[in-house]
Amino acid sequence: MKILITGSTGHLGGATIDFLIKKIPANSIAALARNSEKAKTLAEKGVDVRIGNYDDYQSLVKAFQGIDKLLLISASELINRSAQHINAINAAKEAGVKHIVYTSFIRQKDDPNSALWFIAKDHVETEKHLVQTGIPYTLFKNGFYMDMVTDFIGTNVLETQTIFLPAGKGKVNFALRNEIAEALANVLTTEGHGNKSYNIGGETTVSFREIADCLTEISGKKISYISPDVETYKQELSKHNMPEQAVNMVAAFAVAFSENAMDVPSKDLNNLLGRNATDVKTFLSETFKK
Repeated sequence: MKILITGSTGHLGGATIDFLIKKIPANSIAALARNSEKAKTLAEKGVDVRIGNYDDYQSLVKAFQGIDKLLLISASELINRSAQHINAINAAKEAGVKHIVYTSFIRQKDDPNSALWFIAKDHVETEKHLVQTGIPYTLFKNGFYMDMVTDFIGTNVLETQTIFLPAGKGKVNFALRNEIAEALANVLTTEGHGNKSYNIGGETTVSFREIADCLTEISGKKISYISPDVETYKQELSKHNMPEQAVNMVAAFAVAFSENAMDVPSKDLNNLLGRNATDVKTFLSETFKK
């Protein structure tokens, strides 16, 4: 059996390959990369590096030859993303790939009025196309990366003693990127996951007020939570010379959090790991050790 990982030089793809190497021979793993230089460290580990990119259909067909299972990690660039994914899926079908695992994102519903529809739209279109191809699939609807919590609360939150975010009382399903990678490796090396959709995140969802309370308990300092209106929040971010596109992106996530768009408790990650996934309190304790 040969497994190919796209996005192999990124955080999630690279971590998945590291977990796979612990389970199967490195030469059973292929990695898609735009050029050999980027994937040099993978080649040194014995991984079969194949050159191709989502915009070049024929390069994908060639790269997918002899592949049994494909991990299609969603593209990081939002421009033309849906078309890139569909390109990869069609190329996989032409190359005879037998199973595709696709990394999507967790959500309560597919709502065009959601603050995150500009991100969700590509995933919805990709999922629909993948299901229609008839290729056995597994959807990994990933929770919000726990690793990115500090991007929203600030690495200096214990000094500011304030979380300033327009997330209201909304709850979010968080998951550690490394544990998502481990679960992906488990799914790719076992059977019984065909035509299944998994909500990858915690059994308990958490609000940012609860995160503030956790930090208060961990640090012994009173950490306040302030949920301003969105425009005030954007103005505050802009004062710190954050690019407008980044400001809008962060604000959109905050609004989505307030809408409970990612409030989807799930045992799927626990089940795929064979243990309880890391919870937010444990993560915060490790991140903000006294």
